[in-house]
This record gives sequence, C-alpha cells and structure tokens, in this order.
Amino acid sequence: MSDPILELSGIHTDIAQYHILQGVDLAVPRGGVTMLLGRNGVGKTTTLRTIIGHWQSKAGRIRFNGTEITTLPTPARARAGIGFVPEDMGIFSDLTVEENMILAAASGPLDPARLEWIFAAFPPLRTFWKSEAGNLSGGQKQMLSIARAMAEERQLYLIDEPTKGLAPAIISTMAGALRDLKKKGASILLVEQNFSVAKALGDTAAVMDDGRIVWAGEMAELAGDSGLQERLMGLSMEAH
Repeated sequence: MSDPILELSGIHTDIAQYHILQGVDLAVPRGGVTMLLGRNGVGKTTTLRTIIGHWQSKAGRIRFNGTEITTLPTPARARAGIGFVPEDMGIFSDLTVEENMILAAASGPLDPARLEWIFAAFPPLRTFWKSEAGNLSGGQKQMLSIARAMAEERQLYLIDEPTKGLAPAIISTMAGALRDLKKKGASILLVEQNFSVAKALGDTAAVMDDGRIVWAGEMAELAGDSGLQERLMGLSMEAH
C-alpha cells in the first residue's frame, strides 16, 4: 500500500491486568473508508482508543502521516488531524447543540461554510441548535457526536459503532454524511457491527480476533465471500 495515512506496527495494549491488544499490525489507506470488523470483545474499541491516546500502548509503534505519534498525548494527536467519535458519543447533555459544537472547534470560531455542510448532512442539528443535547433522541445524539468530530477539518476520523441501535432511516443519513466526509478527502477508520453498512461504506477492511488483525484486504472481497466471513467472524453474515 503506497503511503498509508496511519500505520500500527506490533501494538500491544493492556487495560488493568488484561492483555487486550496482542501485536496489532494495521495500515489505513489515505482517502478511503477502512472497516475494522470482528466479534464483540476482540479489541476493536481498544485499537481506536490506543490510536487516539486514551490508552497507552506498552509496545509497538503508531505512525500518522509518516510521523511517529506513539507517545504523544491525546490533545496533540487531535491537533495533528485525528478526530475521534467514541461509542458512548461523548457529548455534553446539559449544554445546547450549539455549545457542544463550539467546544468541539478547538482552534477558533466555527467556520460558517463548514457548519452549513454539517447542517446539510444532519438537518435535525439545525432544528435543535438552541436545545439541550440531553433532550435529543438517540439518533440525533449520534449525529451530534459525529458532527462534533467534523467541526474542524480532520485528516483521519476514528468512529466507533456509529449506527448501533439506530433506525434504518437514521443509519442511511449517517452513511450519507460519512460518504460526504470521504468525498472531501478525509480518511475514515470505522468500527461497525452492521455488516450491510460495512459493505456499503467500506473500501478496505481489517478483521480482528483475539487482539490482533487476522485478515486485511478489499471490502468487496470479504463482502463477496460468505465462507471467508464465517471463518473470520464466526457469523453467517447473510442474516445481517
């Protein structure tokens, strides 16, 4: 792969006494959507949190845009151009949608053109701009969580299960926004349990099992081979 935006080499991460990541090797191509797949509990969220610096790896190297970021604190990784959307959304319930967005734009006022683009991707955010985020529906909170990561231009977005528990109409809005993000030249690393979403959005895929990557390649190859899906993820994906 020529010039990946992100490379993990031999990453080991412990959480308390648990050895979660056991030598993760992963390359994320520039300008595409990479799906990080696998059963629950195999280390996908820990991988994202290690990349953004919430967890510190005890061995291995992380390179972003050719520069090693393995020991950088989280704010420095964010300033370098990495956005993170956690599975628990990370929004401030007692602040308005507007205040949540202002806080997310760390380097200065929200760019009006970018805000219009976000409103076009997620129309409810315009409607509830002055409302407390805690009053939003689950789907609207998820939109706000992703919009917060999009408040400033990032080169790489790490997004953890954005469609979990959402209605199909909202999933479709979310997928459209992520495609838009990609069109603008961003690279996306996406943890997703919904295989039909993974198929629709992914350019490449990496499958985890027991704390390491066990397969990586084109999403189309994995999507077209039910035997491979079953072997790698232990699931009959046709049902999803």
